[in-house]
Amino acid sequence: MDKGLIRAALALALCAAASASLAGEPAPFASVTPTARVEYWQKRLVEIDHTLQDQAWVRRVKLVFIGDSITDFWTMDEDLWVPGKWHGATIWNDTFAGRDPKLFGLDLGISGDRTEHILYRLLPKAKGGLGELDTPALEPDYLIIMAGINNSWAPESEEVQSIIDGVKAVVAAAHRAKPNAKIILQSLLPTPDGRKNQEVVLPVNAALEAAAANHRLDGDVVFLDLYSGFVDSSGGQIGTLFVDGLHPNREGYRIWRDRLTPTLTAR
Repeated sequence: MDKGLIRAALALALCAAASASLAGEPAPFASVTPTARVEYWQKRLVEIDHTLQDQAWVRRVKLVFIGDSITDFWTMDEDLWVPGKWHGATIWNDTFAGRDPKLFGLDLGISGDRTEHILYRLLPKAKGGLGELDTPALEPDYLIIMAGINNSWAPESEEVQSIIDGVKAVVAAAHRAKPNAKIILQSLLPTPDGRKNQEVVLPVNAALEAAAANHRLDGDVVFLDLYSGFVDSSGGQIGTLFVDGLHPNREGYRIWRDRLTPTLTAR
């Protein structure tokens, strides 16, 4: 579905609700209203595209966050699928929404994205991609990247290496688009599956940390370990920092913020 159709579907739904409200009638159930299927990630594509059109707003951006749902949900408050569970909006608004102009952030995370999908979004429009970093008005100080965990589901053969190569490709694409920006490459977070952490997550993190330390990544890259902030003394995931074992809750995002901001201010 292209962006025009997504916008049309959203507009149709809003018009139906508005008409019922003006008529003084209760809004009909969604179940009885003809509605085009628009997935959450498609809505996010439209939101990001709309944001990038505001050149004055974009010029203010100092931090660009790139990733999947774990990055996306920085700006989500109550979970859309699990009522009563909360993500990172409060933390984002306190820190990255403009109160400190040096930390003004743009969230380019989209739920469900694998590294190949992020690469498509970063690929310049002139080369057939979405060109989310194309605009010259966007000149951030930092590109803040977390990617790869979604590639561990329905993985390619040589799973660990495919994730490492995918993340390296995302770093390279981001650097090509914004060569003057410093890059913060963040570790993957622990999952609730101890075996997966040992066989996939930790080896990926170790390889990316070594690549950054040995200057084998494109650009000015610093690796940020987040993993250790989300595990207990036995090395197991601290479940109380997550909504569902994958996505941090509000306290999880607070810990993330508190590990990230010193890295930004120290450079």
